[in-house]
Order: sequence, then structure tokens, then C-alpha cells
Amino acid sequence: MRMLINVPETVVADALRGMAAAHPELTVDVDNRVVMRRDAPVAGKVALVSGGGSGHEPLHAGFVGPGMLSAACPGEVFTSPVPDQMVRAAAAVDSGAGVLFVVKNYTGDVLNFEMAAELAEDEGVQVAKVLVNDDVAVTDSLFTAGRRGTGATLFVEKIAGAAADEGAPLERVEAIARQVNEASRSFGVALSSVTTPAKGSPTFDLPSGELELGIGIHGEPGRERRPMMTSREIADFAVHAVLDDLQPTSPVLVLVNGMGATPLLELYGFNAEVQRVLSERHVVVARTLVGNYVTSLDMAGCSVTLCQLDEGLLRLWDAPVETPALRWGR
Repeated sequence: MRMLINVPETVVADALRGMAAAHPELTVDVDNRVVMRRDAPVAGKVALVSGGGSGHEPLHAGFVGPGMLSAACPGEVFTSPVPDQMVRAAAAVDSGAGVLFVVKNYTGDVLNFEMAAELAEDEGVQVAKVLVNDDVAVTDSLFTAGRRGTGATLFVEKIAGAAADEGAPLERVEAIARQVNEASRSFGVALSSVTTPAKGSPTFDLPSGELELGIGIHGEPGRERRPMMTSREIADFAVHAVLDDLQPTSPVLVLVNGMGATPLLELYGFNAEVQRVLSERHVVVARTLVGNYVTSLDMAGCSVTLCQLDEGLLRLWDAPVETPALRWGR
């Protein structure tokens, strides 16, 4: 397998050095694996800190900046960051208004962020946590107990980040983040396996002509394997799975997400089918975002995330944001 890297051992550090060179508006601590807003801490503002294994870019470091995260902690590929990273990040971006940890529901992330919260509080930092668990495909997986955290992470970071930028107190920012998570559901599909730098070959066997319905962002198994389906058939399966669980009664925010190797030409075509299903189910769409945002290295595939909105959440979604991967209104 050909990969655009030097050696697997330095792939994360190399990427962080490249990110620092491309984005001088960020402070990138390569040695300690922390990416921060250069203007942090911002006086009077609640700070948002998230993180997770590398390989899901632009999640999370690509969402650091005004209107979203104050800092992100990248771990090794598909491996949780360690508590020291999170404590260092929290201390660096805390203005005294407190820090919200945004945690995807994977066992390593949950344990390490809980430990980091305790350590940070020992140092005088007020910490709240929100767990993202939006995936409807499976209840338990190789990486977690309960539902996995996937595409809704972007919604939580954007909407709660906007609330923090407006000066909302920690309790309010935490409540908004929880509301977004509870109003969101996701479903993913893999058309190919994923290749990690350390292994250099596909991590699971997905025969040509088959797909995996309900895949996780680390390549965890989903609900079932089937012969290859059309974009229309995949949209029917995925969107119905989300809607049957979410049962929205108000307009929704839509994320049509690529897993890393699916081109925009295909994602936009898939979005057309997603919108068709939503229309057939009489679901009103408020906003749609299409692209590779919560990825799995070189996996071909897609995911659909819906978030049921009220006027307040929609206003916060539309609020200005300026990060490497998401920017509008500034």
C-alpha cells in the first residue's frame, strides 16, 4: 500500500508541523500534541476542548478557532490522547470561565477525559463534560459501550462553540452541547476498508462488490454486509435508520459526510438521494453541509447525520466561524 508519509512513527508529528506552517492563526505544540487558538485564553469566554485519535481529520484540530474549539488534543492514529495533553490544553485556554470537554463515546476517550477533568479541577480549572453518542447503527462495538460518537461531534462543537463565543456561562454552554447531542443521530456506510500507517494494509476484509452498513469511524463492524448498492438504495437504508430513531418534528440540520476517500462528486450525488428521502418523509431541511469532515483515513464511504433544530440552535449554527475546515460569516 502506497502512503504519502515518511515513517509510521512520525506521521502525527509530521502532520502537526505541516498544520502549523499552513495555519499561523493557530498555536501548534508538536511535542505535547496540543492545537490551540493563538488568541487563547479569551477573557470571559468558556473554552471548548476536544480531541481523539488522529486519522479523522479535519476532526478535531481542523475545528479550532473562533466560533468552535479553543483547543484540540490529537492522539496517535485511532488512539485516544492522554490525560496530560488534555490537562495542558485546558490550563492553556481557560480564562477563568471554565472549560467544556467534548468527548466522543469511545472507551479510551471517555476514561482519559474523565481523568483529565479530575486533574484539571485539582489545578483550579472548572470543567464540564458532554458525551457525544449519536450513532444509531449499533449499541456496542469493539471500541465502546453504548452508541458511538460520530458526525454529531461537528454539530456539538460548532453550536456550543458559538454559544461560548457569545459569552454564555459554562452551565449554559454545557446544556446546549447536550441538547445538540440528544437531538442528533448518525449512520455510516463503508465501501472499502481503512489502512492505518502502522499496518500498511487494510484493517479488515471487505470483499470487492460488498459494503458494510453501519460502519464505525475506526472500521468497527456495522449491522450487516450486503452486495454493493446504488447511492439511492444506500440513502434509503441510512436515512430511514436515522429517522426511525430520531423521529424529528422540527426542521433538521443535515451532514452528508465522506469517510476520507469518497470524492465530492459522489457525495453531492448521494446528498441528492438523502434530500429525496427526507422530502418523502416530509422532513423539513434547514441547512445542509456536504464534505469530508469526520473521516477514517482512506476509507471509501459516507455517513448521514441529522440534528433536530429549534430557532436558537439554528441561529448558533449560522453564527460566524473561522477554523481551518469550517468558516463562514466572518
